[in-house]
Amino acid sequence: MLNILSILIGLFALLMAIPAFLPLLGALNWLIIPVAMLGVLVGFVSSSNTGRNLCLVVLAICIIRLSLGGGIF
Repeated sequence: MLNILSILIGLFALLMAIPAFLPLLGALNWLIIPVAMLGVLVGFVSSSNTGRNLCLVVLAICIIRLSLGGGIF
């Protein structure tokens, strides 16, 4: 059950991350990172790794995008 919740949180964070790739919307990553971290924490408690891995991938993508934009863009 917690794995499904972690997958849903990861999909929500991924859907929020899509517009954050557009120029001047990169600051949205500051909102997505805590959501993805919540999914990682829920994924650690679950017995399966799928949701946790999805959230870790989304988290890594958002952190890389944020660092490429200098933390703002």
